[in-house]
Amino acid sequence: MLHGIDISSHQKSFETDGVDFVFIKATEGRSYVSPQLADQTKRARDAGCTVGFYHFLWPDNIKAQAEYFLSETEEREGDLLALDWERTGDGTAASNKEKDTFLREVKKLRPDHRVLLYCNRDFWLNRDTTSYAGDGLWIADYVAKGKPRIKADWCIHQYTDSPLDKNVAAFGDREELTAWARRG
Repeated sequence: MLHGIDISSHQKSFETDGVDFVFIKATEGRSYVSPQLADQTKRARDAGCTVGFYHFLWPDNIKAQAEYFLSETEEREGDLLALDWERTGDGTAASNKEKDTFLREVKKLRPDHRVLLYCNRDFWLNRDTTSYAGDGLWIADYVAKGKPRIKADWCIHQYTDSPLDKNVAAFGDREELTAWARRG
């Protein structure tokens, strides 16, 4: 399994030793862009990591959020794109239909990129009604790495958030992940 991290603007610096992939929070809603996005992207690329960008989804204006997300992220072959579907700071959450619409819109606008769904186990088991995860499921479940408590196939498992969000990917090596990412 490959090891990776996901970061937001709170991690101004991060270690890349032993890290194969890095997901970087790029945007949220229709007005937030991470002030660390460019520096974090450069650091991950310089370390030879597969780079992914994620968008934190708010309810409403879904297609506009997808367009906003893509307008703020580089369009580089092999980059992964992900939707972060969870409760917002005010306790709301995008609906299952909105989640599906966002994933499909991003895939339509960037058809050569893999598009993934990130959510926690509770959202996957209790809010999701379609099991649509785009090109792959990135599941958060804080248990033994690589052993999330779901029956669905997954690509990435976030297994802890201490001291930062750590993940494993169900790929044999970096070359396999790179090849998968480039087949969008």
